[in-house]
Amino acid sequence: MGAIPAFVLDPAAAERQQGRAAVDEAPLLDAYSNAVVSAVDRVGPAVVHIDVAGRSERARDADRRGSGSGFVFTPDGLILTNSHVVSCANTIQATFADGSSAQADLVGDDPDTDLALVRIGGNHLASAVLGSSRRLRVGQLAIAIGNPYGYQHTVTAGVVSALGRSLRASTGRLIDDVIQTDAALNPGNSGGPLVDSGGEVIGVNTAIIPIAQGICFATAIDTAKWVVSELLRYGRVRRAYLGLAGATTLLPRRVIRYFDLSGESGLRVESVKQQGPAHLAGIESGDVIVKIGEQIVAGIDDLQKLLNESLIGRRIAITLLRRSRRLELEVTPRETPSRRNR
Repeated sequence: MGAIPAFVLDPAAAERQQGRAAVDEAPLLDAYSNAVVSAVDRVGPAVVHIDVAGRSERARDADRRGSGSGFVFTPDGLILTNSHVVSCANTIQATFADGSSAQADLVGDDPDTDLALVRIGGNHLASAVLGSSRRLRVGQLAIAIGNPYGYQHTVTAGVVSALGRSLRASTGRLIDDVIQTDAALNPGNSGGPLVDSGGEVIGVNTAIIPIAQGICFATAIDTAKWVVSELLRYGRVRRAYLGLAGATTLLPRRVIRYFDLSGESGLRVESVKQQGPAHLAGIESGDVIVKIGEQIVAGIDDLQKLLNESLIGRRIAITLLRRSRRLELEVTPRETPSRRNR
């Protein structure tokens, strides 16, 4: 049996050891706490609790009510939140931490990124500073402020768990460059800010995985800045539209070899809207799109990424497979119609 360490037999030595450990850890704990407190002091006054009322989709005579979070980012009252918080709302009420509230108007929303822009009247309002998500690093401090389950201005803290995630929006389109964090989010946090240690907003809290713990997501603030500019300019986000529905399909190896294709999958056209751009170009159900211009199309997500504002009204080549033939057609995408007109 080996010798027993002296500090185990000496209570005074053990106490001194514990005291040194506490002193050594104190600066770290203070720095962490100070970072969180400082960030909350800077952003907290700009965070609002959003209450909405609107018509229910199931019962037209009944009111649908909901709530979420948002934050003011300009002194004259522009507020960022989630599209799913304010979509279909007849009235929007924004309440600040001090209890003051104001009616808000919807400027525009983009379900494809789950972002919305609302405005309240006011001058010299407390506003959050929008940072940059390009400079983020995995492991850095992330602070969420919101109103989970109606508990106003709740603060949770964690880290940036991962970057560059993709998240499926309610429309089916992928939201790219999503931030994953373990800062606890709950229903009601939607639309609130995700903040770095400097008190700058790095994301808009968007979603959680209910059956998981510590897996939460925020739309990157760089994406939000672009959406805001589009909503302020057009009241919507402009994207190109072909007028077809499709699904990703794997290509047989003999087809890949025969046509000397670069990809192993393509977009199978399931249906074509009458008099839409795809219909007018001669695209038919059953066609498999493999390329737009010089860009390979491996499936529906590739197509959606390519159909951006720059293609609206521009004649482009589409390469597709139709039974035993390879065809190249020309199509002119239009602007995506509003949801009411689709």
